[in-house]
Amino acid sequence: MPADLPLADPVLTCAEAGAWEEAWFAHDESREWAAMNAAARAFAAAVRADAAEIGLPGAAGWRVLVLAGKGHNAGDALLAAALLPGARIDVALVFGMAALRPLAARAWRQLAQAVGERVSVISLRKTTSPARYDLVLDGVFGFSGRPPLPPAARAWLTWVNAGEIGLRAAVDLPSGGDEAGAFRADFTYATGSVKAPLLALGNAGRWRYLDLDFFERGAVPTASDRVLGLSELAGLRRPRAAHTEKRQHGHVLLVGGSRIYPGAILLAAHAALRSGVGLVTAAVPESLAATFAASVPEVMWVGCPETPEGGLALAATGLVRARSARATAWMVGPGLGRETETSALVAELLARAEVPVVLDAEALKADLVGAGNVARVLTPHVGEFARIAGEAVLRDYARAARVVVLKGPVTRVCAGGGGPVYHSPWGGPVLARGGSGDVLAGLIGGLLAQAPAEPLRAATRGVVWHGLAADRVARAQGQVAVRTLDLVAALGPALRGA
Repeated sequence: MPADLPLADPVLTCAEAGAWEEAWFAHDESREWAAMNAAARAFAAAVRADAAEIGLPGAAGWRVLVLAGKGHNAGDALLAAALLPGARIDVALVFGMAALRPLAARAWRQLAQAVGERVSVISLRKTTSPARYDLVLDGVFGFSGRPPLPPAARAWLTWVNAGEIGLRAAVDLPSGGDEAGAFRADFTYATGSVKAPLLALGNAGRWRYLDLDFFERGAVPTASDRVLGLSELAGLRRPRAAHTEKRQHGHVLLVGGSRIYPGAILLAAHAALRSGVGLVTAAVPESLAATFAASVPEVMWVGCPETPEGGLALAATGLVRARSARATAWMVGPGLGRETETSALVAELLARAEVPVVLDAEALKADLVGAGNVARVLTPHVGEFARIAGEAVLRDYARAARVVVLKGPVTRVCAGGGGPVYHSPWGGPVLARGGSGDVLAGLIGGLLAQAPAEPLRAATRGVVWHGLAADRVARAQGQVAVRTLDLVAALGPALRGA
C-alpha cells in the first residue's frame, strides 16, 4: 500500500452492506449477537459523548425512548439503552412484541433484566401528552427500510418529531429516510459500515461511524467513497527517536497576513506549532512582525515590505525566497487580503516553489492554484471552491488540482488520479466560526512539512485531528461560548485521546 494512501473503510450501498454482513456473519447467530453487543456498546458511548455538547453529561436521570422495530437495529438500540446507567427508559415496540426477530427479542429480555423497574413498554394509543425525552433512540428500520413508511411507524415518528426532545439518535439511517414523516435525527450512528444514503440524507443530522472491525479480516470492498477513522493519527502518537533534533521534523514557511486581516496568519502559526513540525517561519507585513513575535516567540517572524494598504508587497519576493531556502513545505493564504500586488507576489513565489504548498483563503484564486509544478493542497470552503472550480464537482476538479480539502459540515478530501473521496465525520457546528479554517490550514502545513512526499496523508490527518479537537471543545464547553484558539489548545488532548 502506498505510504500516502489513507487507511479508510469503504462507504457501501445498502445492498452492498447487507451482502457484506451476510458473508461476514455466515449465518452464525453467536457472531451476530456478539456484533450486536459491540454495536450497542459503541452506540451508547458515542451518544453519551455527543450529548455533552448540549449539556447532558452522564445518563443518570435521563428520560429515554427507544423506538424498536423488528430486527438488528432494534436490538442495537435496546442493548444500548441498557448501557445508560440511571436512565428511565420507555420502549415503543413499533410493530408489537410478537414481531421482534430472535436477536431483537433477546436484546429486549436483556434490557428488561438489566434495568428492572426503570423500563416500561408504552403504547401510542394510551399516550395523550406530547413526547418529552432527553434522548430518543431510533431503531425502527436502519438501512433495511423501504418507502413508504408503514402506518404504525409513521404514527410513532410523527409523535416523536413533534415532541420536545433533547437529542435524537438514529442507528445506521434515520427511519423513513427523507420522506415526509421520517425520523429527524440530530446524530446518526453508522454501525459496522457507512451506508451511502447517509452522505446525502437531510434528516440524518451529523453522523458518526462506529467501526466494528468488519473490514479487518478480509479484502476491503472497492469504493469511490471512504470514511476517515482514528487510524489516521496512529503514526503521530508513536514515540519519536531518542536521538533527534528539530531539523528532522520539517520546516514550514507561512506566508500571509495584512493590516486588514492580521489574526488569520497568527491562528495558522499557532496551529502549525502544534503539528509537531520542527521549525516555523512566517513571512508577514513588517508592521505586524514585532507584535506577533512578542505573542508567539517560537515562530521566526519575517517582517516584509508592505503596500500602503498594509498587504505584502511585490518587493518582498526576494526576502521570502531567501528565508524559504530550508523550508520543506509552504502554507500560503490566511489574511493576505485581496490587493493585486499581493496576488502578484504570491503568483511569483508559487511559480518558483520547489516544495509542496498548502493554499488557503485569499490564495485560492483560479490564477494561483495552478501556478508552479509542486504538489498542492487546497483548503477551500464551498464558496471558495465555486470560485476556483466553477461548475466542476470535487472528484473531477481534484484530478487537476492535486489534493483538495473541501471544508463543510462533513469535510471531504480528494486527490488527483481518480482516487476515492474521503469523508470526515469529526467536528461539527463548533467549527462554524471565523478562524477555524486558518487553524486547519496551519495544521496541514505543519504536517506536510514533516512528510513532504505525502500531501494526501497530511490533508487527511489534519482534517481528522482538527475535527477531533472541535469535538473535544464542544463536549467540554458547548457549541456557543467558544473561541477559535480553544481548538488549538485542544489539539494535544485530542491526539492523546484518539
